[in-house]
Amino acid sequence: RNLGIMYAKGRGVARDHIQAVKWFHKAALQGYAPAQYNLGLMYGNGRGVPQNYVRAHMWFNLASVNVTGEDHKRHSRARDLVAGLMSSKQITEAKRLAAEWKPKKE
Repeated sequence: RNLGIMYAKGRGVARDHIQAVKWFHKAALQGYAPAQYNLGLMYGNGRGVPQNYVRAHMWFNLASVNVTGEDHKRHSRARDLVAGLMSSKQITEAKRLAAEWKPKKE
């Protein structure tokens, strides 16, 4: 995830949203909630990937389940904000994807 942040913000490397998504995705697949949240942001804003609210909702949803306190509130708020831009069919699909998702250990 840290490499993803470096690429997303251009810290020590040239800003490259595609590389940021690559590194967020690697950490998110392992169940790391902060990376799942960052990946949700990338999908929601269309940075490094085509904008996809279903994927953004899915990643925000997964991130919110894996944290507590203020992080849970922030991740849930992000999920709810993107849900406001989605149809009920899209929300159902995002929830299904989240429910079926399993972490992958590399």
